Amino acid sequence: MESPEKARLEAFFRQITTRFPPGEHVTTLIITHLLSERPAFLRAMAAMSTVGAVLPKPRSVDRPTLEKVRRAFTIHDLSRELFADSTRALEYLEDTAGGRNVILMDIGGYFAPCLDTLVEKFSGRILGVVEDTENGHQRYATLDRLPCPVVSVARSPLKDCEDHLVGRSIVFSTDALVRARGDILTSRNACVIGFGKVGRAIAQTLRAQDLRVTVHDTDPVKRVQAHSHGFRTSASTAEALREAELVLCATGNLALRQGDFSALRNGAYLASVTSSEDELELGSLHGLYKRTPVSEHLTRYEITGHYFYVLADGGAVNFVHGAAVGSYIHLVQAEILAATAALSHGRFESGLHEMPTPDRQAIARIWFDYFDR
Repeated sequence: MESPEKARLEAFFRQITTRFPPGEHVTTLIITHLLSERPAFLRAMAAMSTVGAVLPKPRSVDRPTLEKVRRAFTIHDLSRELFADSTRALEYLEDTAGGRNVILMDIGGYFAPCLDTLVEKFSGRILGVVEDTENGHQRYATLDRLPCPVVSVARSPLKDCEDHLVGRSIVFSTDALVRARGDILTSRNACVIGFGKVGRAIAQTLRAQDLRVTVHDTDPVKRVQAHSHGFRTSASTAEALREAELVLCATGNLALRQGDFSALRNGAYLASVTSSEDELELGSLHGLYKRTPVSEHLTRYEITGHYFYVLADGGAVNFVHGAAVGSYIHLVQAEILAATAALSHGRFESGLHEMPTPDRQAIARIWFDYFDR
């Protein structure tokens, strides 16, 4: 990012934190993708809170950015296992922010399994959670009860712009990795599993690149929507996979389980939109399939009579190329900052919430002031 763009971004975030000032002092624990544009967001978060720790998502870390952030913030390793064990999660929170008012910044519902314990037993106070993704939104929504406010930006209209561009970046990266092997996608049969906002963008982009696209979603309403957009649809995963030469999974909620992989046709390429543990049950194939690296980001899975290729080890394939979506990402980051301020003011009761429309409109107006040039 060039100096004028950096200055513009810093000024944008200053305006956001002025428009949405924090209430009582809080400490934030921030799970995040650590990409090249992220330090400015972290500095904005530090302007309204004490950043207790940054926990980078393991498969979305830009190494130069990591070193830059490490000089300014405490970095901790992130894993699902850390927060799956409530006792271990509580010990971690006490060591990191014991006795403080804490807001948890989440990408993917990492804190969901231990949230009850953290709220009940933490020596400080959990003021709430801010969740960024549809995957995480679903994890919190399925809990029997939420012991504190959870503000989700996953379904915000401000994220529509990002989701559309994420879909296009997924197809770009998939095409680039396949071409690096000397292959092309054009005119092939493709299957998109999941027809949410990102899945829809993927399907539309694939069709624009002359692929024949079938959509599968467990929700019949979304299948109807896909059908109305002119896509072929399938009511079962096995049927959707049968003829697909390319499969892109965009459910955020375990699209393919162990028994599904056998339905992949020989030579099919398989890619994911979210973390591999969230989308593909690849671990269940260890010991069954032989895994052979074909290139840096392409692995061949093979047993007698059956083989397929997995891109980016099953992780979000667009992160291979930085997952850039331009300045639209800052709309969502601004809403996360606004949600943090709202939680610090105690604005929400326990439960799942979204930010009010007037706040989103204010963010959009500020964004236009800085980026519509």
